[in-house]
Amino acid sequence: MKVSLARIILFAYDVEKLKTFYADNLQLSVIEEIKNEWVVLNAHTMEIALHKIGEAYMPQPGTKFKAESNTKLVFNVPSNLTLLRQRFLNAGVYMNEITSFKGINSLFCDGEDPEGNVFQLEERL
Repeated sequence: MKVSLARIILFAYDVEKLKTFYADNLQLSVIEEIKNEWVVLNAHTMEIALHKIGEAYMPQPGTKFKAESNTKLVFNVPSNLTLLRQRFLNAGVYMNEITSFKGINSLFCDGEDPEGNVFQLEERL
């Protein structure tokens, strides 16, 4: 049996804010939605779903929510990673410097979405 990864689900405090972040910055389209509870975004080769966290995971009043995850979403960038990184920085998104690794023919740049989920932009050279 051959299987393939079809969808990744991120649990979110503010589903609407994350939907807007990924739709606006990476041009991912919404393909399914239950307002403020559930969103599925078309990420071209797979789907990213945003699922409202349960009451047990809500932050204490007055405390900002920050995701605690060991997952990184990687998005392929066809060209001009430098320009895309600058667009994110201009929009107030936290972005690391562009880097490369010996033996890998790509440029990489990590950032964080509004809830602290780490994502990476990769430009294959």
